[in-house]
Amino acid sequence: MGYLMAGIIQLAVIIVLAPLVNGIIKKIKALSQKRKGAPLLQLYYDLYKLMKKDMVISETASWIFRVTPYIVMSSVLLAALLIPLSIQLQPIRFMGDVILVVYLLALGRFFMALTGLDTASTFGGMGSSREMMISSLIEPSLLVAVFTVGLLAGSTSVYDMMQNSTLTGLAIFQPVYILTFLALFIVLIAETARIPVDDPATHLELTMVHEAMLLEYSGRYLALMELSAAIKQLLLITILVNLFIPLDEFFHIVNPIMMLGVSLLGYLVKVVAIAVLIAIVEIKTVKLRLFSVPNLAALSFILALLGFFQYWIIGR
Repeated sequence: MGYLMAGIIQLAVIIVLAPLVNGIIKKIKALSQKRKGAPLLQLYYDLYKLMKKDMVISETASWIFRVTPYIVMSSVLLAALLIPLSIQLQPIRFMGDVILVVYLLALGRFFMALTGLDTASTFGGMGSSREMMISSLIEPSLLVAVFTVGLLAGSTSVYDMMQNSTLTGLAIFQPVYILTFLALFIVLIAETARIPVDDPATHLELTMVHEAMLLEYSGRYLALMELSAAIKQLLLITILVNLFIPLDEFFHIVNPIMMLGVSLLGYLVKVVAIAVLIAIVEIKTVKLRLFSVPNLAALSFILALLGFFQYWIIGR
C-alpha cells in the first residue's frame, strides 16, 4: 500500500475515532455513578454545533490567538502521519521520527500556552504556567521510555519499534516493557489533562489547567482545539497499544485488504480497552493537588529509568 493511501486511511480513522474515546470514558464514569450519562457520540454533536456558531474574540487578542487552533490541529495531524495504526499501513517513517512526534505535540502545547497569555486573561495565564510546569516534569519520562523501547528495536522509528514488538510477541509480559508501559500510561494521563493530574470536566478556577487556556475560545476555534485534544489523546493511546500490545502476529490472512481490516478492528479493541482503563483510573482516584503532581511525574520517570536499567543490566 502506497504512502498516500496509508496516510489518507490513517487520518480518516484517527479523526473519526478520536471523539469516540472521550465518549467511552464519560459513559463508563457515568455508569459507575448510576447515571445514564451523555451519549457516546456527544462530542461529535458538540463539534458540529461549535463549527456553526459565531466566534467572540477578545479585543486584546493578537494574531497568535487566531493562528493557534490551526497550528495545534496541523501539529497533531502531522504527528498522526508518523504513528502507524497497524503494521499493515506504512506511514511516513525515518530514523528518529518518534522524536519528531514528541516535539510536534510539544509545538501545539507551546502555542496553547502562548494563547492563554495572549488574551490577558488571569485564568489563561494561570493555566499556561501550570501546563508548562507539568509538561516540563513529564517530558523526560516520555523520552526515556520511548528511547528504551527504541533500544530494544534498534531504531527510533515508531514503525520499526512497533514491528519489533510484533515479532517479540505480547511484549507487555516482559519486565522492561511492563515498566515502560506504566511510565507511558502516567505520561498519557498527564499529557491529556485527565484525573488525577487535571479534570477535563471542571471549570473551577483554582483547579483547571487545560480548560483555562481554552476559556477565551468559541465557535470554530474552540471546535478545532477540542478535536485536536481528542486526536492527541488517541495518538498517545495508539503509541501505547501498538508498542506494548501488538495483535498482528495472531492473524495470518493472505488477502491484504482483509488483513488490514482485521488489524484495524484489533486496534479498535485495544483503544477501547485503554479508554476503559483510563475511566477506571479516574473513577478510583481523585485529582491531586498541584504541588503533588511532581510526585506522580517522578514516579513515571523512575519507572522509565528502571526499564532503561532493566534493558542494560538484564535484558540486553
